[in-house]
Amino acid sequence: MQRYFVKTSQIVDNQVTITGDDVHHITNVMRATVGEQLLVCTDERQTFLVAVETMNKTEIIARIVAPKEEDVEMPIMVAIAQGITKGDKFDLVVQKATECGAATFIPVAMKRSVAKIDASKAAKKVERWQKIALEAARQAHRQIVPEVVEPIDMKGLVALATDYDVCLFAYETFDATSRTRLATVVDDLSGGERVLVLIGPEGGFDATEVALLESDGFLPIGLGPRILRTETAPIYVMAALSYALEVEGGSMKC
Repeated sequence: MQRYFVKTSQIVDNQVTITGDDVHHITNVMRATVGEQLLVCTDERQTFLVAVETMNKTEIIARIVAPKEEDVEMPIMVAIAQGITKGDKFDLVVQKATECGAATFIPVAMKRSVAKIDASKAAKKVERWQKIALEAARQAHRQIVPEVVEPIDMKGLVALATDYDVCLFAYETFDATSRTRLATVVDDLSGGERVLVLIGPEGGFDATEVALLESDGFLPIGLGPRILRTETAPIYVMAALSYALEVEGGSMKC
């Protein structure tokens, strides 16, 4: 069953008002009619089964039939900070990491980033990535749509890191210390934490960036003995965290 994302403020007196691009999708793509049942998810992670009551070109009014119990979100909030990549690689990161449970995406301009984002085009790119996140959230039956923020530089990322409980960066050096860091971090999580993970661009990290990160409390983590592409690394991280927290241990989901 198709799901749509709304704000709690769009629900009044047991009715939800659906607006924007979703009206076109429901009317012209799904070809829904009055009486059709849909799922709506709110920004407070509530899910409701609703039935369409009225439709026009600008809005759809649906009546809440029943709440739907769901628990599909990760027990921690993971933000993926990604060194700006070439081509459409970031599209893939947003799509696949959304499916794996990421909550936020932060494009980061780094010294070895081959590609650059022109300030005048940043808003359009973020809009595109946000739409990719929306479609991936629908496909994965997420309760929330991850947020894609405006591109920032390393100084901006370090300033933003104060909002997180744990900050990590995936470093290609794979030694005894970095190999155990991710497992150690997972063992210390109790649920509800905000975790920030930085992935470098195609050219990797500059030495000055590593020094900056470590001086500000970021922990290096290894992602195995093989070198991963920049677009593969965040998917690896999300899969590893999901397996450790939701599959193997599962204690946070019980």
